Amino acid sequence: MSFLELSGLRKSYGPVGARVAAVDGVDLAVASGGRTAIVGPSGCGKTTLLRLIAGFERPDAGSIELDGTRLAGPDAFVPAYRRPIGLVAQDGALFPHLSIAANIGFGIARDAPDRQARIAELVRLVGLDEAFLQRRPHQLSGGQQQRVALARALARKPRLMLLDEPFSALDTGLRASMRKAVAGVLEAAGVTTILVTHDQAEALSFADQVAVMRAGSLIQAGTPRDLYLRPRNRMVAEFLGEAIILPARIEDGRAHCLLGVVPVDSTVRHEAAEILLRPEQIGLEAGAAAPAGGVDVVVTDSEFSGPTCTLSVRVANGAGEAGALVLRRAAAGAPEVGTSARLTVSGSAHLLD
Repeated sequence: MSFLELSGLRKSYGPVGARVAAVDGVDLAVASGGRTAIVGPSGCGKTTLLRLIAGFERPDAGSIELDGTRLAGPDAFVPAYRRPIGLVAQDGALFPHLSIAANIGFGIARDAPDRQARIAELVRLVGLDEAFLQRRPHQLSGGQQQRVALARALARKPRLMLLDEPFSALDTGLRASMRKAVAGVLEAAGVTTILVTHDQAEALSFADQVAVMRAGSLIQAGTPRDLYLRPRNRMVAEFLGEAIILPARIEDGRAHCLLGVVPVDSTVRHEAAEILLRPEQIGLEAGAAAPAGGVDVVVTDSEFSGPTCTLSVRVANGAGEAGALVLRRAAAGAPEVGTSARLTVSGSAHLLD
């Protein structure tokens, strides 16, 4: 049995006759101690789903169960303050008039005998020095404030932690370090976690389960590797990273496409299908380094962007097909415009639904 079970969850807004479904029949299971990331384009229902789990919204239909206890359903609704759930918001939402110690201890009873020791333990747990306890939020950096927000959420000893885009306001380098630090803290505390984010790389690196939403519905859920390499459809493929999607004819486990004949992860015959290749599967070499096999291409455009460059190449394969592809390559040693090169494919393509 899963630790968190969402079954047929629905939530709509708006006047009668013109209601819009923000969450439309979502089913999702989250394992105990696991980290799940919910991703999708803006307005797809990610934050509404998080608010339903937290108890800030009551679902129109469906149920939410946490470790066998029903939190919401046709015959039950546990309010947010009675749920063993912590929340870290995008901006941290610290109380500006309180010290860091008072912020962290906000959810701890004032007469608790170990209150001060617990606050000191939490500030150390999130990687801050106890000297920070006497400061106010405006005296901390953005990353430090997020650590305090996490400590405050952990103070209530939640069994489930909800992270609503907590790293989005941080610089790129700080986001990566904070993401790793937060993951370590939550793992050490044994807290099951759900992260809502619009950052695909963040979801893939943080979570052991990724759920992709679109227009209120859950399109696909699975491990990061499965979703990246074997997405269900074009939307999931393109949302989770750069994708090369080509029309193809599938026969005997091979795709006949613009790049010639490529192995594919299906033996079902299709006269008209779409296959997915990720950019790292594409090799491009010019001159004497060009390997045997593959297809010949000509570089028609190059856009320099520091460590990488974006190349446009024109393909003309042996079957007489012609077309253009856009590839990203390391800038060092990338072929220049007008150069002839050889394009090869490693691994298998994935057949999209």
